[in-house]
Amino acid sequence: MKLRPLADRVIVKRIDSETKTASGIVIPDAAAEKPDQGEVLAVGPGKRNDKGDLAALTVKVGDRVLFGKYSGQTVKVDGDELLVMKEDDLFAV
Repeated sequence: MKLRPLADRVIVKRIDSETKTASGIVIPDAAAEKPDQGEVLAVGPGKRNDKGDLAALTVKVGDRVLFGKYSGQTVKVDGDELLVMKEDDLFAV
């Protein structure tokens, strides 16, 4: 299945965080926090501004982004866990 985001939505794949500390201690999955960064896999066409013109999104496919730990809607596609969120939910590129 292929997802195509609508309006100002983006599809992001989380980038896994480190499972080992600098001193070599392994962090179990249950104790690890959700990653708060990911790679943009797809972007929507944009959203309409006050004049009705389509305003393109500022992020592009392949951008590495930061977002809130609980941002977006989680979906599973072909075994991968992806996030669908608004561009406004992204903190930085």
